Amino acid sequence: MLTKFDSIRPFDDADLPTILPKLFNNKEFIASLVAFKFSAWPRFMRPALRFVTRKYIIKQIVHIKTLREFQRLVEPYMARMINKTTDSFTITGIDQLDLSQACLFISNHRDIALDPAFVNWALHINGQDTVQIAVGDNLLKKEWVADLIRLNKCFIVKRSASDRREKLAAAKLLSEYIECTVNTQQQHIWLAQREGRAKDGDDLTNPAIISMLVLNKPKAVEFSDYIKSLRIVPVSISYEFDPCDISKAKELQQLELQGSYDKPDNEDVRSIVNGITGQKGRVHLHFGKVLGQEFANAKEVAAHLDEAILE
Repeated sequence: MLTKFDSIRPFDDADLPTILPKLFNNKEFIASLVAFKFSAWPRFMRPALRFVTRKYIIKQIVHIKTLREFQRLVEPYMARMINKTTDSFTITGIDQLDLSQACLFISNHRDIALDPAFVNWALHINGQDTVQIAVGDNLLKKEWVADLIRLNKCFIVKRSASDRREKLAAAKLLSEYIECTVNTQQQHIWLAQREGRAKDGDDLTNPAIISMLVLNKPKAVEFSDYIKSLRIVPVSISYEFDPCDISKAKELQQLELQGSYDKPDNEDVRSIVNGITGQKGRVHLHFGKVLGQEFANAKEVAAHLDEAILE
């Protein structure tokens, strides 16, 4: 049965029999996987590698019945990435949180894929289920990318709406989905403090993110009480080295010199790959305290998140 959230929700277990075969029969997905995994191999071997890779993956996924089993398939690759591309990965603050209730983690945003991936890993090694991840629909231009993202517990933030009424409707639906996921489904959520990565290293929360969260607030509920009900946790992530630093610098330079930046169609996917494979040095993740203060408006919440993240 269709639900009001079907257009933005992640895939669930019932979707797997349809989505997995569709994804792994997609030639462009397999070709991208081979190009990523075997980048140093001679190009003339690509056709054979695509054939072998597809056979291997189908053998791996044939017994997968749940999203949790799918994420377990990814787990060794995440462990290998941390081992090969970081000098250390340290976590603080998580032991001070009561994770028996779902939390809404709001973090600074440096890397498209790795910010929530490191939060996931921290939760995983502490016996917690992984987060649902907010992802902009700008990443969903290719169908196989959209399928892969939604298989990894991502829900969609519709940024492409042009009409004001359409934008407001999308924001209200997103607000309702987030509240329902945290308080009814009891699932953790990860949300970036702003749209787009902080390319100059200046981590500032956009108050519009907080305003979106409270669109679902009943009139009878006080603003501060509704914020408390979402169990917002500020999260700070730092990378000693940023694998995407040169591309970020080029974008900032073009913006300064020309006043605009035309993003190539494949840039987001390339940034994801570079972020995963590039050397990151020491990586540190800190979980702050659940917001329990009294706040009058979205700007006060954003200012508190900034202070907690920068601290």
